[in-house]
Amino acid sequence: MNKVILMGRLTRDPDVRYSSGDNAMAIARYTLAVDRRFKRNGDDQTADFIGCVAFGKAGEFAEKYLRKGTKVAVTGRIQTGSYTNKDGQKVYTTDVVVEDQEFAESKNAGSDNSGFAPANPAEGSDPGDGFMNIPDAIDEELPFN
Repeated sequence: MNKVILMGRLTRDPDVRYSSGDNAMAIARYTLAVDRRFKRNGDDQTADFIGCVAFGKAGEFAEKYLRKGTKVAVTGRIQTGSYTNKDGQKVYTTDVVVEDQEFAESKNAGSDNSGFAPANPAEGSDPGDGFMNIPDAIDEELPFN
């Protein structure tokens, strides 16, 4: 099985091109910066930069909605390939072919990078921690203890 699930931020706006022919298809390429869970000894890099390519409707979606810094969740498959560059050297490639992509945070959350932005903050809430204050008298109304 070849299945990849990633969550990260776009390093720049997607590069979108269209195939030639009668049925032109969008081909969007972008790179995701995916945070590493653990830091290795002596390694200052805290993220991996993973190339993604989206075809057709997924490519059109990327062109229309994705921008540098957007946090997205991507599912897809790994595809490897190779080509010979203009210097005659063989270059090997690894990309994630996008099958599904979706926003991983609200539009407002991207500006503060907190990952949480309630649509309608409740009255009396503390915006600093992202949680609503619950009154003490609510215990009688809860169906469990």
